[in-house]
Amino acid sequence: MTRVQEFSQGVRDMLPMLLGAMPFGIIYGSLAVAAGLSPWQTLAMSVFFFSGSAQFIAISLVFAGSAQFIAISLLSSGVGLTVLLLTTFVVNLRHALYSASLQPFVRHLPARWRMGLAFWLTDEAFAVVQHRYALADQSLNKHWYFLGAALAMYSNWLLCTVIGLVFGQSVPNLAEWGLDFAMLATFIGIVVPMLRNCPQVAAALVAAAVALACYDFPYKLGLMAAAFSGILVGVVLERRSDLPEEELA
Repeated sequence: MTRVQEFSQGVRDMLPMLLGAMPFGIIYGSLAVAAGLSPWQTLAMSVFFFSGSAQFIAISLVFAGSAQFIAISLLSSGVGLTVLLLTTFVVNLRHALYSASLQPFVRHLPARWRMGLAFWLTDEAFAVVQHRYALADQSLNKHWYFLGAALAMYSNWLLCTVIGLVFGQSVPNLAEWGLDFAMLATFIGIVVPMLRNCPQVAAALVAAAVALACYDFPYKLGLMAAAFSGILVGVVLERRSDLPEEELA
């Protein structure tokens, strides 16, 4: 496939994910302004690799909806920069795993390509792109597919953020409408097809159980506990499954 064909296919394959992200982006734009961020700062959390405001340096390097929601929640609670940094860092550790999984497919690309694709790598982009790379065809332009899928989500998120900034304050209690369930449904659709063995299923179930049990923890610590628990269980079971039967006896 040509570059244009790969790029276009990436955009098309991302369309179902965009529908789930739309309400999430609108709510984020609305809540960020309510939390005291200016429109410029709200957009800077996604748009730029670096923001000039010292208060938001720690979070402006991230284009990740979940981390941005957590960040504005913590800022509204008046937490310190250390807690904000640690929380958003742990929540986004999964992106290191995404990057490691895709690294063999993009390591031949110039640094400018790898830096851009790394910044635009989201949960949705990973779900779509890793499926494309798994196909056995010999296309040399799969990174253009990656770019198309990633830019589609990026543009959609920014557009919905602007909509939330402009119209969110005119709609009372927008965050309480339950629109964010669309993103939850999207994440379920991403995760479930990727659970192909017992360690993966166990990791997902344990993480879900811990997240529910620790829901009331302050500073979103329940998310960190759930992430660590799921990773620990998955790693332990994965290693056990790789051991010879005589070592397990």
